[in-house]
Amino acid sequence: MAAHRRSSLRNLFDQSPTPHIAHPPRTHHRQFYVATDGSYRPGRGGLGAVIETRDGVRVARVSLPDAVPNNNVAEYRALHLGLDVLAARAPRSASVGVLVDHDDLAANVNAATLAAADPSWNPAGTPPVPDGSENHWRGILARISGFGDLRAARIDSRENPAHVLANTPTEYAHVNREPDRCVLPEPPGASNGAGDGVLPPSRTERTAGD
Repeated sequence: MAAHRRSSLRNLFDQSPTPHIAHPPRTHHRQFYVATDGSYRPGRGGLGAVIETRDGVRVARVSLPDAVPNNNVAEYRALHLGLDVLAARAPRSASVGVLVDHDDLAANVNAATLAAADPSWNPAGTPPVPDGSENHWRGILARISGFGDLRAARIDSRENPAHVLANTPTEYAHVNREPDRCVLPEPPGASNGAGDGVLPPSRTERTAGD
């Protein structure tokens, strides 16, 4: 029996809000988690992504310099990149947890997820995206519909493992040379019996009124 590991990205996802989407325990059990970040400084910018399976196996890391006009566009561009990298390594049926430190992006991703599942769910119309992000948003929408299930959590930038990859891409260029991996997570409960009946850390100590 394999030793049980718990993805650090899953821990962050479990403890973070998912805008527009209720967060019952079963929704925490993603097969893959992807954290992305985009950075912008005058004259330079960067994109970062970290992908793990739910049992903590690293699938890929990306750290690239990129010329972007502002931070908002960088965030959309980074998520588009991260989902493209994951799509090349995961089955179409995969359930995916996205972690970003951009409020509007997380909300827009979840609104698009709900609209894809139920076209009548459209409380505020098409969500606005930053100027210059339109093509990347279309790519993100294609990836949302291309996976079995996808939802986004909003995390603090200080906890985002992709943050340093986006902000100092020249120092982390070596991560782009890591071997390609195509990893399937273990089935729920295969490692230590921790299946869908186990509450995630963010739920175990809360009272019924929380």
